[in-house]
Amino acid sequence: MSNSAISIRYAKALLDIASEEKQVEQYAEDLAGIATVFKQEDLLRLLLDSPTFSLAKKTAIMQDIVAKMELSDGMGKFLYLLLEKGRIIYLSQIDVDYRKFADELSGVVRVKIKAANKLTKKRATEIQAGLEKQTGKQIVLSVETDKSLIGGLQAEMGGKLFDGSVKTQLKRIADTLAKG
Repeated sequence: MSNSAISIRYAKALLDIASEEKQVEQYAEDLAGIATVFKQEDLLRLLLDSPTFSLAKKTAIMQDIVAKMELSDGMGKFLYLLLEKGRIIYLSQIDVDYRKFADELSGVVRVKIKAANKLTKKRATEIQAGLEKQTGKQIVLSVETDKSLIGGLQAEMGGKLFDGSVKTQLKRIADTLAKG
């Protein structure tokens, strides 16, 4: 089974449990939190994935993490299952897949905006409202500044990039002139 198939299977199973418990967003936060810890702590990830480290020791470490992070019981059980099945290495991809499925379930679309200059709160709200009107879905914006764009915006939504930056327009002009 491919890595993505494994992570998708676990993400869907976790979403089913979260939906039954009406805790979809709480599970998303818990999962994102533990995935962040695993990204930052290479040694922890390596220990918990090590075939030479006993399951009892891995479980004890995970119990400490679950308690310190105050994760829900359901999330704790899910993490113990990943340890038991040797699937803890897929945690970050499960997090990505879970967020995607949870967003689909709740009708949320995440949009990443890059602007050459800092967007005002009013402008970001206008962009969000326009996208919500176009898609008919709730939009969650993340905005960042990228001076290399020179001017304009780039928007990434649903795996597609909409590029209205000056940088890209200048590159197109240069390509056209180079072709003759």
